[in-house]
Amino acid sequence: MSGIQAPNVSCNLDKASRKPTRFPLVRLEALDNLWFQVSGTLCNIACEHCFISCSPTNHSFEFMTLEQVKGYLEESVRLGVKEYYFTGGEPFMNRQILDILELTLQYGPATVLTNGMLLRPRVVERLAEIEAQSIYSLEIRLSLDGYTEEMNDAIRGKGVFQKAMAGMKRLVEHGFLPIITVAKTWEDSEDEAVLEGFLNTLRAHGYQRPRIKILPSLRIGREAARSHGYEDYEYVSEEMMQGYDASNLICANSRIATSKGVYVCPILIEARDAWLGNTLSESAAVGYRLRHQACFTCYMFGSICSNFVSVGRNV
Repeated sequence: MSGIQAPNVSCNLDKASRKPTRFPLVRLEALDNLWFQVSGTLCNIACEHCFISCSPTNHSFEFMTLEQVKGYLEESVRLGVKEYYFTGGEPFMNRQILDILELTLQYGPATVLTNGMLLRPRVVERLAEIEAQSIYSLEIRLSLDGYTEEMNDAIRGKGVFQKAMAGMKRLVEHGFLPIITVAKTWEDSEDEAVLEGFLNTLRAHGYQRPRIKILPSLRIGREAARSHGYEDYEYVSEEMMQGYDASNLICANSRIATSKGVYVCPILIEARDAWLGNTLSESAAVGYRLRHQACFTCYMFGSICSNFVSVGRNV
């Protein structure tokens, strides 16, 4: 996991609400990464800890079309985008996702985030074919929230663990080294035991060199109800940004395209103020004030949305 910084949370706070009296402005340093909310807020499951409350019935954002994605890809070339990410919802619910990934790999490396349940044999075969035909890499990030069926399905729903592990095995058999993405739902004292549990389970299912990315909890959406929301003081203030490397924040290097236009980041698409325009150019010209408490998690941990992994390939 990324190291935790110790912010000076006492500075510049309103005494009544404990909010900062001013929120820091972060400008886009370079549009290195372009995200796509390719399946909107539609998902085949409804996880207890989902920070944007995706589900089979959440139509806040709809599927993106191949033509929509193509438009943003072409614009991204002029802005120097280096890498592409596809998220949701569940991207493989979008019937055009394989064509979208094939097109994207003509522009640059791509990563798709999935729960693994829809990685059927023909889908994985096509993914391998798509990557083999491109000079760019295709990464798969597969979400798993427990190293046992009981632990995982308590959060993700009954039957999810078995389907996800079957999808993971197919990826490994076709030469992929998926990044297993785990949201932290346990106490710090359990870190070592939980990590060992994941390693043992993955190896037992044929993944001998597992890559694991552990995500901190984002206490918004369903997660706020499952555990608890943010404390009153958990905001980012201007003083906290002094001497801090803002490039660690996704809003300094990325934007996300959706069916409704471009937003500042994948975490805040349900926030009205996170919409930055209809085009990448419009969104790139606008800075963003870190007024949401989810920004506090990004500040504390950094790089939570990138492909940085907690456990590398050589474990």
